[in-house]
Amino acid sequence: MQLEQDMLAERIGGEEVTQDLLARGYSRRNLGKIAALLGGGMAVAQAMPAGAQQAAKAVAGAVRIGANECWTGPLPAGAQAAMAIVTQGNRYEPNDDHAKLFAAVAQVEGIPADHVVAWPGSSDPLSRTAITFASPSRGIVTADPTYEAIWRTGAWIGAKVTKVPLTSDYRHDVKAMLAADPNAGLYYICSPNNPTGTLTPIADITWLAENKPKDAILLVDEAYIHFAGTENAAKLAASRDDVLVMRTFSKLFGMAGMRLGLTLGSKVLHEKMMRYDGGQVTSMLPMTAVACGTASLTLADEIKARRNQMIAAREATIAHIEKRGLKVLPGSHANMFMVDWGGKAPKAMMEALLAQNVQIGRSWSAYPSMSRVTVGSAEDMQKFRLALDKVLMA
Repeated sequence: MQLEQDMLAERIGGEEVTQDLLARGYSRRNLGKIAALLGGGMAVAQAMPAGAQQAAKAVAGAVRIGANECWTGPLPAGAQAAMAIVTQGNRYEPNDDHAKLFAAVAQVEGIPADHVVAWPGSSDPLSRTAITFASPSRGIVTADPTYEAIWRTGAWIGAKVTKVPLTSDYRHDVKAMLAADPNAGLYYICSPNNPTGTLTPIADITWLAENKPKDAILLVDEAYIHFAGTENAAKLAASRDDVLVMRTFSKLFGMAGMRLGLTLGSKVLHEKMMRYDGGQVTSMLPMTAVACGTASLTLADEIKARRNQMIAAREATIAHIEKRGLKVLPGSHANMFMVDWGGKAPKAMMEALLAQNVQIGRSWSAYPSMSRVTVGSAEDMQKFRLALDKVLMA
């Protein structure tokens, strides 16, 4: 038994880390699950119970507008940078490439470079924040609906998860979130929100930062912020030691398969996240992704052009849907929107559209009559509109 405990401690960062987790209310059984998620290097999708991952597998040959992927690949300069560094693939880090990425983030966001950490995707840091700052005695508070990964992590590690409905205009209800659990360890805001695409104003996010428990952490997931082109929470994270911002290159930058994410926050927060195997994970970034991300971040004109392409396709599609008498949840600032099928079951609509070779997203329990539709290219959305018309007229 002692040998097993010693091995477990080693996997999650040593005895000091083990004692910290136990002091925060985790059991030895919880520690085994944490080791599976982090210390064992196992992906969340592998560690979670069967059925926990809910994204549908892509259907080859179909119009793929169900997983919030970008409709095209990386920005050309980013792709060129990635291809160029392939020739130096014999080096772990050819030329201080991590620092170049951090400098690019600092330049764009106006924050210190030492407040930036890069990860191989966003799943690990999202789960890691839950383990680091929440516990069985200090829970997690989120909106409902929102991106559910943190719910699954909370349930897996034994932390209480409290879900609070969005406001009538589909923002995070920050005052209700605080009231729902005034002693939570972690408050999670996704803005623009997945699946609604709606924004929570920075003023509301700042209010929660200023009124939550001082030792609680506010995590702001801005995976879709580049599609919104609006004020973001980066400077809030740079000015406080209790706010962490998450970013990903999987969305507007078209790098979902390249696996690159960021967290923006103080050294204190990042040091706490690194107590487990964080240093090992962050040192395993693919250099192609680092080079691509670095070259893409500063391309303001190209980013704006891609954003405008998405907005044009989104608004034309929403107008078409509404002309057909269906309701679209208003206010999306991201590459997705929610459609209410007017009495038709979302699953049946998914199947009917897939029969037309168009794959859309699923529903959320909070909005059981709606499906999420990703905004693809202008051609993708034209095919969706034609398929929708066929299904509605059948």
